[in-house]
Amino acid sequence: MQLTDAQITEFNDSGLLFLPEQFTREEAALLRTEAERIYELDRKEVWRESNGAARTAFAAHKYSDGFRRLGRHPRLINPVMQLLAGQVYMHQYKVNAKAAFDGDVWQWHQDYGTWQRDDDMPEPRAMNIAVFLDPVTAANGPLMFIPRSHRRGVFEAGHDLQTTSYPLWTLDRATVKQLADEGGINVPTGPPGSVIMFHSNLVHASPSNISPWHRCIVYLSLCEVSNHIRRFQREEWIAQRDFTPIEPLADDCLLDMPSPSCPTQE
Repeated sequence: MQLTDAQITEFNDSGLLFLPEQFTREEAALLRTEAERIYELDRKEVWRESNGAARTAFAAHKYSDGFRRLGRHPRLINPVMQLLAGQVYMHQYKVNAKAAFDGDVWQWHQDYGTWQRDDDMPEPRAMNIAVFLDPVTAANGPLMFIPRSHRRGVFEAGHDLQTTSYPLWTLDRATVKQLADEGGINVPTGPPGSVIMFHSNLVHASPSNISPWHRCIVYLSLCEVSNHIRRFQREEWIAQRDFTPIEPLADDCLLDMPSPSCPTQE
């Protein structure tokens, strides 16, 4: 898969690109089943809400064959290499849950703000690509983006250690209001298999999920190889230290996966 010139222009202008149904319902369903399996694991990489509901499974590509394959899928890796103009490695991998009724908020933040402060990533030559495994609607905790906010660089942020189970460098309300008044808020929704690509400086958040419908999204945080992190204070399963360039697999790599998928060796 390669992006068109128009898609590249849209990404550079707004900071994000929404690609509905890039994966089939069958491919998304295989990964959704695998997500439920890994949420049940008793592993340090699987973080939970205060009520015990799954919040995120870090580094799932290290202990799940299905998510390992997704992390090397050409429909994801090739467009990112195109935008970053180089080979990429996996900086971070998350399978984020927003459990029905219990999924908590992710506050307004920039991902590169965290990667710069915590991991000493030199430049924002990194980005996120998100894959919907459930239908994402206006009701079940969708991602919210402030278009063009990536053009403003890294904002001042406070280190929130208490609001949720995951520490995050968050923006203050006055900054978010000013940016939203200027650029609006984009809330992509769509069926399983849809993909969002977004710039690492784009300001974004997601509300809590009090609907009766689950919402699961996989996030690949990919960094251009020469821009790798220099500080290693966070756990390796949060900020990866293997800077080997990713070699994409075949386009049908998810469909020839054993069922149920077997854990890979760490």
